[in-house]
Amino acid sequence: MPVPFETLIPYGIMIAMFGVTGAGLHVIKGIQNGGKKPRWGLDQWDRVMMDRDRRLTGDLRGQIGNHEAPPGFELNNPWRVRRLGEHFWKELTIRHS
Repeated sequence: MPVPFETLIPYGIMIAMFGVTGAGLHVIKGIQNGGKKPRWGLDQWDRVMMDRDRRLTGDLRGQIGNHEAPPGFELNNPWRVRRLGEHFWKELTIRHS
């Protein structure tokens, strides 16, 4: 006995919505990566270089071919610095509270 075509309409809608969301995610991922394929299998070196590229160009996937860093890059340090005794005094006040 044949299946009425009305029962296939919801399946067509579901397949279309899965296709739309998959295509949308693909487009968004491409925009986030600057039109390049996503990176996979990253190790610590890759992450450090990506952070350096972000600080140099402002974009995580951007690279620059200049032989000298732009002005102000010497002040753009990824290491976070705090005052010398800040951590010690914070722990000291917590222990005596």
